Amino acid sequence: MANHKSAIKRIRSNEAKHLRNKYQHKTTRNAVKNWYEVEVKKDAEAALPNLVSMIDKLAKNNIIHDNKAANLKSKLTKHVSALS
Repeated sequence: MANHKSAIKRIRSNEAKHLRNKYQHKTTRNAVKNWYEVEVKKDAEAALPNLVSMIDKLAKNNIIHDNKAANLKSKLTKHVSALS
């Protein structure tokens, strides 16, 4: 158990940040999963900028690594190109 007031506050704030980060990450992963189910190229292209924006926000807030974000975006754009 923490002995200082600041340590107790840090525990509370870390928990809040952890829950917020977990929510944002899970939301993005679900969006990617649902996006892969789209079979029409035009719909996939329309939804891609929103998805890339979500991934960039995760990387900016250090929820995911910058390289992981770049790899995800690359994979998504390749998938769009492969759709007919």
